[in-house]
Amino acid sequence: MKASDVVVSCLENESVEYVFGIIGKEVIDLGDSLSASEKITYIPVRHEQGAAFMADVYGRISGKPGVCLATLGPGATNLVTGIASANLDHSPVIALTGQKALEDQHKNSHQYIDIQKVYEPVTKWAIQIKSANTIPEIIRKSFRIACEEKPGAVVIELPETISAENVTTEPLAVSGLPKSVPAAETLVQAAQVINKSQRPFIIVGNGVIRQDAIMEVQSFMAQLGSPSATSFMAKGILPKDHPQNFYTFGFMEKDYVLRGFEEADLLIVIGFDMIEKLPSEWNKKKVPVIHMAATAADVDEYYLVQAELVGNLKETVPLLLLNNLNPKPWQPSGKLKNRIEESYSIVEKVRTNSTLTIETILHVLEKVQTENTIVISDVGSHKVAIARTYQPMHAKQLIISNGFASMGIAIPGAIGAKLAAPNKTVVCITGDGGALMNFAELETAKRLGLSFIIILLNNSMLKLEVDTMKKTFGDSFGVTFTNPDFNQLAESFGVRGMKATNVEEFEAMLTEAMNSHGDIVLIDTIVQKA
Repeated sequence: MKASDVVVSCLENESVEYVFGIIGKEVIDLGDSLSASEKITYIPVRHEQGAAFMADVYGRISGKPGVCLATLGPGATNLVTGIASANLDHSPVIALTGQKALEDQHKNSHQYIDIQKVYEPVTKWAIQIKSANTIPEIIRKSFRIACEEKPGAVVIELPETISAENVTTEPLAVSGLPKSVPAAETLVQAAQVINKSQRPFIIVGNGVIRQDAIMEVQSFMAQLGSPSATSFMAKGILPKDHPQNFYTFGFMEKDYVLRGFEEADLLIVIGFDMIEKLPSEWNKKKVPVIHMAATAADVDEYYLVQAELVGNLKETVPLLLLNNLNPKPWQPSGKLKNRIEESYSIVEKVRTNSTLTIETILHVLEKVQTENTIVISDVGSHKVAIARTYQPMHAKQLIISNGFASMGIAIPGAIGAKLAAPNKTVVCITGDGGALMNFAELETAKRLGLSFIIILLNNSMLKLEVDTMKKTFGDSFGVTFTNPDFNQLAESFGVRGMKATNVEEFEAMLTEAMNSHGDIVLIDTIVQKA
């Protein structure tokens, strides 16, 4: 058996369903081996960045590593943005790249760069296979590292000559990751701190979603009855109209939820990642903290830990509830919840006109969405609006690129989402800037026979930068452009295009698209300009 066959056997052993990528000369053996697999579907994409974004979103939704493939040199570097995004958002991803033969790596060889060094800053682990016999060990270790809290990206570099070597090694047995829980005395200490508090505020982060602890955290919230808020990536933990739901925090300005934090005498922080927002930006008054997460708290002068519960959240939260927690219902002053709803446009106001804005688009989406709708947000001013205004029906149904905040994720992300959850309705929202970065992946989606909806916000600008520059300098520069006819462009890919210029048109088109099973639909929305 050649080494590339062993690689594919190891991937099959890890229950890999899809590999997204572009095959180049240095990985043709791996491509040949993938062609013989009856368990793995290889998906050729149009750009390696798209492959990484597909693997990222597939990993977030499925809970198991997404896998992508590139050749050496420019193929490998084209993956970097998507890999860095997955790593900072703690999505499990495995990237396989080609490389020059070992005997050529000391020379100034054609297309050679040290891929391992390139990836070390943006992954949990980057490794080059130097002996074909180590392939099973390296792949098994890579999948464990990618899935261990906090999950992230691993890059495996395979020199071209090793791929064709004959070896006799076999995949290693797959074993589950251990689930630890805090010591009993630590749980008692945390319960005592909670019971002594008068005004605890619950903060929920992405770790709760990753560890499938949603129901357990909901039970904890119900027991305490305290106000709660989530990070961008944990939206949907509580229903929109739940009295404890104080929505989302993490904004650069008008972050009204922080007023509730400031009135609290204890912040109960569950599964929060520092990458979501540094404590210096949301805990300026240094309110004491209970830290609950799979990993220990980072040292931070604005994150003063009174009790630290380190362990798997799905196992840990029920154990804490066994310690006779007293209910702690309270309400921040000044009708804060109502003020948040008004400021964040969470409650739709009576329309005075039919102008399309991102807020009216989101209200229509909420109106027509179903229990099975997954929304993918690209990056731009609309991401901030989505984080503020849009309320998913359930957790794990809103995907936002937050850590690296990379434009271009929405369309390839929709492909990854649809493959991970084929029975869900996938809607991606993208600006005209982000859309054209990976628009070519519509050909990939069409070839795969997928169906999803693209809401394209058409305003011929990078609106977040326009707004920021105008606020800072009084004018903007270098952040506007002209657009193609998106309907014609979509239709050239065999994708149905529509154009909405007002709210009524958009609602009718989105309703129709939600019922167009089996099709990809792009709705070009002409949004109000600044």
